Amino acid sequence: MTVTIDPTAGFCWGVVRTIDVAEEELRGGSTLVSLGDIIHNPKEIERLDTLGMKTIDHVTMEQLPDGTKVLIRAHGEPASTYRLAREKGIELVDATCPIVTKLQERIRKYYDDGWQVVIFGKKEHAEVIGLRGVCHDDCIVIKTLDEARDQVSLDRRTVLFSQTTMDKTSFHAVREYLRERVAEFQEGSMEEIANDFHAKDTICGQVSGRDKKLRAFAAEQDLMVFVAGRKSSNGKVLFGISREANPNTQFIEDVNELDPAWFDGVERVGISGATSTPHWLMEQVKTYIENTHGSS
Repeated sequence: MTVTIDPTAGFCWGVVRTIDVAEEELRGGSTLVSLGDIIHNPKEIERLDTLGMKTIDHVTMEQLPDGTKVLIRAHGEPASTYRLAREKGIELVDATCPIVTKLQERIRKYYDDGWQVVIFGKKEHAEVIGLRGVCHDDCIVIKTLDEARDQVSLDRRTVLFSQTTMDKTSFHAVREYLRERVAEFQEGSMEEIANDFHAKDTICGQVSGRDKKLRAFAAEQDLMVFVAGRKSSNGKVLFGISREANPNTQFIEDVNELDPAWFDGVERVGISGATSTPHWLMEQVKTYIENTHGSS
């Protein structure tokens, strides 16, 4: 049996940056707490916990003493979190992914200019909560084409954005549907439509760019083991892509979830993961499979 880790799998640069910021603070002796899970991977959270970083929620943040250092994770936060920190004398260590920061700024610009903001994403996802916050929650959040049909009225200037970790194909389907609706509503020229509907593909390139490479890698394997946190939005998208390319794709969060029956008659095993899956965890899964089932 040959076990291979997908060479394109592992942390995106935004997550690498966030982890680096946290580790630097902890090495410096700071008492650091993360506002929400730093990433959607419980094993990496456990590792950072051993280094001294704890995780809190927004209710707990209101009760922190002055001077506490609070990490803003890569997903970002709404403006209300920054106001609370100023009021409470809390020191923020802002590790928001620059791609998310830019998306927040673009949404704010369009909102301030009077546009209706539509966000393709998951309403309660941490990143989307931050995006909603920059326009005072005066926006429409949809995650399917059916929701676009039911919830989006195009009787005013409308701009469509995407959560950075959503599926590009689904986003494009929503975008094309809304463009067609605008055309029907206006019964005007494409030039006129362009002035009233803008669609911004704000899906992270490191997420969308993995699509083709993951499909090719998965198709070469007899079995795919996809390693990710169950809360990971990106993990769910990439797992779906892997399973489309190779129906024999199994999802695990930890090595103890491996089922020996999966390996019967299997010669080639591929391991991949989300942009929030640490490489050390995929290596751990690889070593376990090799030690348990043998490797040529």
